[in-house]
Amino acid sequence: MRQVMVLLASMWTLAGAQESLPESPQVPAVAWVLYIAVAALMIVSLWKLFTKAGKPGWASLIPLYNNIVMLEIAGKPIWWFFMLFVPIANIVFAFLMAYHFSKAYGKEEGFSIGMALLPIIFMPMLAFSNAKYQGPARA
Repeated sequence: MRQVMVLLASMWTLAGAQESLPESPQVPAVAWVLYIAVAALMIVSLWKLFTKAGKPGWASLIPLYNNIVMLEIAGKPIWWFFMLFVPIANIVFAFLMAYHFSKAYGKEEGFSIGMALLPIIFMPMLAFSNAKYQGPARA
């Protein structure tokens, strides 16, 4: 019984401590607008790149399926998709996926490395350029 009383007392103390903590600041509306704008830009860019490769554009809207379509465009095996869930290996495979995805559009090594490191900049550049899908790169 004494253990139950000690537990209840400690829970009561924790509950009181939580009430006295200051509230976290709200995210400003400007940040939400910026987030939505960047997300929309990435979705539109991916949609355009998928249609250039002859894949359905709507696939860019489905979170996990769009990675599978990117692997198909890059000409890489589907088992790479499962490597995106393995810690540490997911960084390597995401880098390689973006690199080979860019190479499938005929881009040079420099652009492909940029695509892998800064997709938020290089993906719209690739989508809205006159680059054409050339098929999986031989690498």
